[in-house]
Amino acid sequence: MRMNPLHERELYRLFSSVKDEKDAKQLLKDILTPKELASAVERWQIMKELSKGSPQREISKKLGVSISKITRGSRLLQEGGFRDALKKKN
Repeated sequence: MRMNPLHERELYRLFSSVKDEKDAKQLLKDILTPKELASAVERWQIMKELSKGSPQREISKKLGVSISKITRGSRLLQEGGFRDALKKKN
């Protein structure tokens, strides 16, 4: 599916306009299926563990996820979005 760049920007603006956890929770629950939300939560936990320098096997055991998911997360962490979010969080 090809995204319309204007529609994509609208969605990014929508997310950037959220100011508190309650509104963010509601927005994510409205936009994502329960499975997609669970996947996003899992991915965020992987990113936090990777950013702490936890070994992949330790993360796999702790979170009950595959090494391939963690490897993918490691690549995503290098690309910017998660890395920047983690810097702002700390």
